[in-house]
Amino acid sequence: MKYLSILLICLNSLFAKNIFSQSVFITKPYLQIGYEGSPNKLSLLWHTSDTTCEWGVEVKLNTTWIRSPKIYFNRVFLKNYSPFVVYHATLQNLPNGKEVSYRVLKNKVTVFESLAHTPKSKSQNYKFVVAGDIGALTKNQKKLANIMYDLNPDFVAVPGDIVYGHGLANEYSTKFWPIYNADNNDSTGAPLLRSIPFMASVGNHDANDRDMDKTPDALAYYYFWEQPLNGPYDKEGSDLLPILKGSDTNRNAFYEASKNAYPKMTNFSYDYGNAHWTVIDADHYVNWSNKELQNWIIQDLKKSAKAKWHFVMFHQPGFNSSKAHFEEQHMRLLSPIFEEGKVDVVFNGHVHNYQRSFPLTFIPDTMDESGARVKIKIDGKLNGKWTLDKNFDGSKNKKPKGIIYIVTGAGGQRLYNYEQTNLPASWQPFTDKFISTDNTISFIEVEKNKFQFKQINTKGETVDSFTIEK
Repeated sequence: MKYLSILLICLNSLFAKNIFSQSVFITKPYLQIGYEGSPNKLSLLWHTSDTTCEWGVEVKLNTTWIRSPKIYFNRVFLKNYSPFVVYHATLQNLPNGKEVSYRVLKNKVTVFESLAHTPKSKSQNYKFVVAGDIGALTKNQKKLANIMYDLNPDFVAVPGDIVYGHGLANEYSTKFWPIYNADNNDSTGAPLLRSIPFMASVGNHDANDRDMDKTPDALAYYYFWEQPLNGPYDKEGSDLLPILKGSDTNRNAFYEASKNAYPKMTNFSYDYGNAHWTVIDADHYVNWSNKELQNWIIQDLKKSAKAKWHFVMFHQPGFNSSKAHFEEQHMRLLSPIFEEGKVDVVFNGHVHNYQRSFPLTFIPDTMDESGARVKIKIDGKLNGKWTLDKNFDGSKNKKPKGIIYIVTGAGGQRLYNYEQTNLPASWQPFTDKFISTDNTISFIEVEKNKFQFKQINTKGETVDSFTIEK
């Protein structure tokens, strides 16, 4: 009886603390949109060093706890890094637009509980945050995490540079999980990821390091995220994918950790509510002048033609007025494809400030004066002709003629070109707004035919806004 009493006291103590013990998890459970990208499913991931116990996940539907039918894990065993595993479970048969409870059990004892915001249906209103260049471990990153939490979005979209500066597993441990999956909404961060999924494209700081001998825990994106695997595929050394360097041992350790996510997960599409998202890799190693790659985007947008809204997200902006990264214009090449596919808004990061273009259409110069085809230089300038809709103001005139390009790369990292904010003469003709005096995030509310946009700074102030109506 004495030992039983002690055991019960210990268990009660654990439950009183919700058993959020770091000894249970290396990284506490967090939500993802999943490899399938289903409107009635979410994936739940967590990291631990323990594979000997029995794990379970249950979601409460109505009044009944339903057990996840399948749980599996990927081993992460990298040079110079303590081994751990990434567990994957599915929350399925979810009702749209609800808050549902879920719990994680270890040896039949609940060790984690939270609420999950389920995906919205095509007929429901929804709201989301877009913020790039976030994982920098700065005070403003944490302030913006608090603001994100208070806005109560349905999901967060990250247009690249998830963590600085090399996309390492170790950098996630200090600059991402503690800020966006904190236990409380306070100066350390906010409990976002356990309740809402994040969706991300890769940036140069996430995917450029590919020598597994020099940085064996690089490309952590591929084993920490679970996003749709419906994008184009090609072998290493192709226009889509560079060769992974390093010893056989270190490369095979990465392949084992990433499983089927590598390399398909950097280009995918996803439907949320009444919107279709096309998410692509804009890093310098991808040659988007490749007709097969272009055709994947063309077909993706054709298949989603019935969606009310079309959003595209990638890291390096084609239309940028900042002096930083100005010559990286290669993604302009895809503008005619986006226009043909009826894309409404393109979200980018990379440049650490906020910029909004006028609604525009663009014809790239792919031929020189003699009619010869111009070779598109990756990360280089791409001239052409743009047409701007300066009648659109997002207030009285809410029907843009062309695509609005948003640079929202001020999510936490140091800012670029502060001095240009109040110097419109330094902006390119296509730029309508330019703010680099504070870190900011984009907040969007979609109500069927209405897209309401706000850019919000670290004080919670709206520094820009506009509305699109259809």
